[in-house]
Amino acid sequence: MGVGKTTIGRQLAKQLCLDFTDSDHEIERRTGVDIPLIFEIEGEAGFRKRESAIISELTERQGIVLATGGGAVLDPENRSLLSLRGFVVYLSAPIEQLLKRTAHDSNRPLLQSKDPRQQLEQIMIEREPLYQSTADLVVHSNQGSPHKVVKQIIQQMDETRNPLHSQVN
Repeated sequence: MGVGKTTIGRQLAKQLCLDFTDSDHEIERRTGVDIPLIFEIEGEAGFRKRESAIISELTERQGIVLATGGGAVLDPENRSLLSLRGFVVYLSAPIEQLLKRTAHDSNRPLLQSKDPRQQLEQIMIEREPLYQSTADLVVHSNQGSPHKVVKQIIQQMDETRNPLHSQVN
């Protein structure tokens, strides 16, 4: 949450001449309501069920950059589909940055608590190992502008896809 998936994803898609899709936005488009309302009516379990169905469908598409919600990794099937059907980039950022970026965002149901820092820390304890194990590439999104992060992703993707390139000194 707040790491810049949508901003960086859009710019990455543009640079790679691909379409961009955000699974959360797709859920909102199809249901006609925002995610906090889905959480309110169906709870987190209802939202996660919708999220898994969308991810299953979207990962079948070719030629897209897909941004998923931060909790998508909680479902083993989502992790499997993302790994098998795509190249997974984990955008990482320090808790301080995430707190700043999400401080005034009421569209984050899991952070609507008395202590957002504690909530974020707990979320990261649970999710960090899942992000790490699913990712083909880990990039720190707090190290420069979104444009710089996109350049770094493209460079590292090229090196990852071409093992000989990454072995050259």
